[in-house]
Amino acid sequence: MTSETDDADHGGSDRSPSADAKRDGERGPPTDGEPPELRIEELSLPQRVFVAAVQNPFRGALIALLFGLAFSFFIALWLAFPRIAAGFSVLTLVVVVLIAGVLRLLR
Repeated sequence: MTSETDDADHGGSDRSPSADAKRDGERGPPTDGEPPELRIEELSLPQRVFVAAVQNPFRGALIALLFGLAFSFFIALWLAFPRIAAGFSVLTLVVVVLIAGVLRLLR
């Protein structure tokens, strides 16, 4: 049962190809010399980190500082307790391999 007030365009008769492409989630060609619009899903992880650092430089510098501090503590752990550090390294490697495997299966 259909209603006369139903405004849905079932046939798409008077739509342009660019409107159909935008409705389907595709981007049409850029107009008026504008650069194409990028979505965050299209960027790689290093590109996302760069964009975040450019948008908020203090946060980017803070993350770099914390990463350097964590790395220096890891080196100190290797120098003071090599067996424990090796165990942490192996455990980290196993977790990374498991996460990569799960992500590969989900794609």
